[in-house]
Amino acid sequence: MQAVDGNRFAAFRHRSFARYFTARFCTAFATQIISVAVGWQIYDQTQNAALLGWIGLVQFLPALLLVIVTGMAADKLGRRFVMGTSILFEMVCALTILWLALSGKFTPIFVLSTLTIFGVARAFHTPASTSLVVNIVPQDDFANAIGWSTSSWQLASVFGPVAGGLLYGISGPFAYAVAAGIYAFAAFCIFSIAKPAQTIRAMQTNFKTLTGGFRYIWKEKIILGAISLDLFAVLLAGAFALLPIYARDILDVGEIGLGFLRAAPGIGAIIMILFLTAFPIRNHAGIILFISVGLFGAATAIFGISKLAWLSIFMLALVGAFDMISVYIREILLQLWTPDHVRGRVNAVNSIFLGASNELGEFRAGFMAAAYGAIFTVTAGGIAAMGVAAIWAKAFPSIRKTRHLEPPDLD
Repeated sequence: MQAVDGNRFAAFRHRSFARYFTARFCTAFATQIISVAVGWQIYDQTQNAALLGWIGLVQFLPALLLVIVTGMAADKLGRRFVMGTSILFEMVCALTILWLALSGKFTPIFVLSTLTIFGVARAFHTPASTSLVVNIVPQDDFANAIGWSTSSWQLASVFGPVAGGLLYGISGPFAYAVAAGIYAFAAFCIFSIAKPAQTIRAMQTNFKTLTGGFRYIWKEKIILGAISLDLFAVLLAGAFALLPIYARDILDVGEIGLGFLRAAPGIGAIIMILFLTAFPIRNHAGIILFISVGLFGAATAIFGISKLAWLSIFMLALVGAFDMISVYIREILLQLWTPDHVRGRVNAVNSIFLGASNELGEFRAGFMAAAYGAIFTVTAGGIAAMGVAAIWAKAFPSIRKTRHLEPPDLD
């Protein structure tokens, strides 16, 4: 790595990106509040770890089932419009959860049904938002903008969980009301952006165009290997769904402690992205990717067996830092190497990989913890992620030999 040439905050010189970043941060911030509050309230009422898994599953399935539709929407309807409209639907879901809490109908069936609709909105939101960033900044600032846009979720992961814990400590309904207001502000920010230029090619809606994202990723083996590496590592080592169990039953730190546990990975990620924007990866990118995934698994395993709050928080910070390296490399490859006219469909497929690694990973963790306990589930998952890094290093030599992240000529 070597120091970057130019301004670390170059992307923020563009007003459209500043508004986009604000909207993306606010959306993720509100989602974190919802996640912490709903997860805690459900577990507090039922003490059922499997329900924590269901919360992840119902948010993942819509993205899986609608992957072809959501990608095509981002490529044909305009990414700003799709992103803003999706945020408005997320706001409606937050208001629905608020009503359930106020009316005494906060039961698993109603909450999970609402979160399913929320998952549909997220399914359209993700490919549109990740594709939009390169439409609103000049090419010279692409890498910087992608670095910051991917960090927006991490920034929200620091403040959102703490806010969620504090707000839920006041009352559940108050937490859901604040989240709804933040969604409304995020939608305003997106719709205030001038309509950006976007390559929209006239195309027939047929099987070939609908599956364009799948075909492009399969053709680009480096991208396929990078996103599948993240898929299996996080799928096996994801521990977020079990943090309420650690906070309540293992570390005994309560709602506020749960907020800090959830914030720790984001803190580590922010520190790492500040480092990466100052000293971007210039060489040995593939080797760095595999090493970071292996260290991600090791930190997860240590967190799994820790019963000390300070050590657990520190390990989760390392989890976030090492994961941020993987995210940074993968997103630069994905966004900058993909032609604009197919970028929405490619990001829709990528959202399935992300959803499988996150929401489906939470589903796996919840049910596995119900059968074998949280400590075994998290520790074994971390060790498995280390194994995944070793296997992928052997199976994808093209990644291991990749030295630079500069995109090819997409014309």
